[in-house]
Amino acid sequence: MKHDLHTVKRAINGDVEAFEELLFKEEKMLYYKALSYVGNKEDALDAIQETSYNAFLAIRKLRNPEYFSTWLFRILIRECYKLLKQRDQMIPYEESELLKRLDSKQEEEIDSFHLSEALSRLKSSYQTSIILFYYHDLSIKDISEVMEKPVSTVKTYLRRARKKLKSELERSYPLNEKVT
Repeated sequence: MKHDLHTVKRAINGDVEAFEELLFKEEKMLYYKALSYVGNKEDALDAIQETSYNAFLAIRKLRNPEYFSTWLFRILIRECYKLLKQRDQMIPYEESELLKRLDSKQEEEIDSFHLSEALSRLKSSYQTSIILFYYHDLSIKDISEVMEKPVSTVKTYLRRARKKLKSELERSYPLNEKVT
């Protein structure tokens, strides 16, 4: 999400109201992104709370105001990973609530179930790259910044994930059959 650079600069200079305004603009995206990582509402809200706190403490260190959203998202991902590590669980894929929001057509909901099942079988790095690229519309460059990996590595993750997803979907859900 693009933010007014003046508002971001005000937040960097310590303006609490400007920081709140930026967080309110990111509220829904933070929630859905956190939910896609941790898998339930309570943990997603905990991750957002920690993200907001840590972002508020570190906003003065933000060097490029135009990358506020990416910077905030990186903090969110770290918090989600911390939470998952504490629970000692793998990163689950999107919950049905998020899938319904993203895919409103009935026919696509059936495919989404199969897709989410196939995604859950991927390595976490592949899951993350697919979720960020297709569900959150981040560019490969932004994904590389978020995941702290080179652009070429992210491209590799996406290519391998697509290949694995294709084989999983073809194996578990014959493409020529129609569900009635």
